Amino acid sequence: MPGIVLIGAQWGDEGKGKATDLIGTKVDYVARFNGGNNAGHTVVVGDESYALHLLPSGIISPNTIPVIGNGVVVDPAVLFEEIDGLESRGIDCSRLLVSDSAHVIAPYHRMIDKVTERFAGKRKIGTTGRGIGPAYADKINRIGIRVGDLLNEEHLRDKVENALHQKNQILVKLYNRRAVDVNRTVDELLELGQRLKPYIANTSLILNDALDAGSTVLFEGGQATMLDVDHGTYPFVTSSNPTAGGACTGTGVGPTKISRVIGVAKAYVTRVGEGPFPTELFDESGDWLRAQGHEYGVTTGRPRRCGWFDALVNRYAVQINGLTDIVLTKLDVLTGLEQIPICVAYDVNGERYDEMPTDQYAFAAAKPIYEMMPGWTEDISQVHHFEDLPENCQRYVRRLEELSRCRISAIGTGPQRDHIIQIHSLIDD
Repeated sequence: MPGIVLIGAQWGDEGKGKATDLIGTKVDYVARFNGGNNAGHTVVVGDESYALHLLPSGIISPNTIPVIGNGVVVDPAVLFEEIDGLESRGIDCSRLLVSDSAHVIAPYHRMIDKVTERFAGKRKIGTTGRGIGPAYADKINRIGIRVGDLLNEEHLRDKVENALHQKNQILVKLYNRRAVDVNRTVDELLELGQRLKPYIANTSLILNDALDAGSTVLFEGGQATMLDVDHGTYPFVTSSNPTAGGACTGTGVGPTKISRVIGVAKAYVTRVGEGPFPTELFDESGDWLRAQGHEYGVTTGRPRRCGWFDALVNRYAVQINGLTDIVLTKLDVLTGLEQIPICVAYDVNGERYDEMPTDQYAFAAAKPIYEMMPGWTEDISQVHHFEDLPENCQRYVRRLEELSRCRISAIGTGPQRDHIIQIHSLIDD
């Protein structure tokens, strides 16, 4: 069975955790390929809710092997907090595999992230302050620390000294902070490395061997398409590639082994942090969506910015990722509205755009042009077949499918694990 990529089609928080868990019960491996603990997934199983940040969502499925790929930046202390929390609730985490080539978020990365964001003032990006950006910067600058380095004191010390030689100058002379102690940092990372040792593996080899042997691998992206460092709303983006191509570079698996690319999109849109958001609502409609959808960040607790469904963003996600399927989530949140707007075009300084402009200034100036759809009042949380949905609800879904130019294969109708309508299989054609 070839690989399946699952990504966010908007700005994140689309419900990828639920979708991953749904598909993950039928796969052998779930591999996270980008980002760090700035991402958040909520998986609801019965009466239990699990907030995951760094661990792949497949950790909840007992027959699935969860993998943290080389494209992820790992804060070992945060990882162990998450493991301890899950194990205290009876979840076995011993199956976890962590790539020896994944980069490490060191204590000084978190410090630099916070101080530079404060220093930026009104020009801040809106990071979570968890060190993700600085860790990726060190990776690109070739002064990063990889997971495998935590097991070799000599190599680790050399890399920490090299990284802090410059960073301490910046912290002391530019930001008026204390210099970071090399010995303390090395000792802390070595201790974390010893605990991490049982999980460390050549995950690229393991995943390729698994695919060659006929196993099914689900590749899980953190964040989402519009936060991609190359294809998102730059510079208000994350520091990695959460788009489908990142699944290959972030795990060491070639593109010929990927057969399905599934995008997850809310029936409306949310965003956290700074940056342009054409359909953002600043009135009671936005407050209503936030309240109905419980739109607060899993990782940060920040209230999410809310807006109506943006068809241009979804078409762009289909294009950039080569989506084969869409999982539409939180359709139930829209229940009770008399009319539901869909953004079908932009007005940019008097000019109509039917496709998303890649020019950041044009996108920032975009005003939504809406098409109105009739709403519904019936509770849909217990509906398990598409034809049993209210007629207006069906029309809304079909219109989103038409505008997105990609089939909608599953629909989320509530927060519980079984609040889902499967229209097409997400694994077999």
